[in-house]
Amino acid sequence: MSEPAANPAVNPAATSFPTATITLPLGLGVLRTYSGALLCLEILFGGLVWILVASSNVPVPLLQGWVMFVSVTTFVFSSAYLALLITGLADRINTDWNFLDLFYHFIAVLFYFAAFVLEAATTAAVKIQTNQTACITKPPSNILTFLNSRQYSINVVATIFAFVVTLCYGCSMVMGFKRWRK
Repeated sequence: MSEPAANPAVNPAATSFPTATITLPLGLGVLRTYSGALLCLEILFGGLVWILVASSNVPVPLLQGWVMFVSVTTFVFSSAYLALLITGLADRINTDWNFLDLFYHFIAVLFYFAAFVLEAATTAAVKIQTNQTACITKPPSNILTFLNSRQYSINVVATIFAFVVTLCYGCSMVMGFKRWRK
């Protein structure tokens, strides 16, 4: 007679996964928290920065290209993060969401602060002339770009909103740090 094959011991780690670490509520309840409200403001104001810079004449493409990259990228990532929280899929993905939230908002603050400074530098380089035309002061061997007062105003408002978005991401980072420390 043959002996029955011995069952190998079942490794409990192979059959179960630890739950995701997240302290924010899932579903529409996330919108009732300060973090959820800030996330909505980040998306709203970041979209406005994107729209305003895209609608300006983009007098310095090298500088404002970074502003566009940051605003579009953070808009997409923040929207995806909010969608994960609202749909409840964040609970099914095994990761430390509190740390990822802190890390994402830290990177977003760094990038948006740089975008704000570059947008402010671009706007500060524009001078309004008496004939309602603004122009970038011409460095040697560069092309002179003319802006009317409307396009100058668009760049000013884009600078203000870039600063507001930077503050929103900074507040979210501080709140994420408090959640991560618990």
